[in-house]
Amino acid sequence: MPGIDETIPFRPVRIAVLTVSDSRSLDDDVSGATLVERAETAGHLIVDRKLVKDDRGDIRSTLEGWLARPDVEVILTTGGTGVTGRDVTPEAVLDVADKEITGFGEMFRWLSMQHIGTATIQSRALGATARGKYVFALPGSPGGCRDAWDEILVHQLDIRHQPCNFAELLPRLDET
Repeated sequence: MPGIDETIPFRPVRIAVLTVSDSRSLDDDVSGATLVERAETAGHLIVDRKLVKDDRGDIRSTLEGWLARPDVEVILTTGGTGVTGRDVTPEAVLDVADKEITGFGEMFRWLSMQHIGTATIQSRALGATARGKYVFALPGSPGGCRDAWDEILVHQLDIRHQPCNFAELLPRLDET
């Protein structure tokens, strides 16, 4: 049965949070704040937090900066995963990705279906590996961020979660 193996010591993951929005600031960014609060409550460390406009180059540049930092292990983005012309976060993530984690987006939409019905089909949420780190592109809604964190990431970023998890694979992401 999946769950926490209490014999394994917890190891906090170092996380950077990026909000992508043309209409918000860090002061009124509920989705980014939701991710920060949930990650910290779970025992992880927030090492940076930024907000950029819906611009593929700006998103990619921020991701590349964090991917170059040794103190960042996981990047969570919120916003820009829809289908409008300005929604370019998935493209920016894939610009820097080594591998897409297709199951993440599939599972997110399956879970989201239970809360918002068929509207979930408009989400292009995704997960990827890049330069030995994880990048997860989440919707800009607080509910979508809660679904992604509470139902997937809280478990997969906890090294104690069995039978397997993303956290235990961090040291092996860039092996050849």
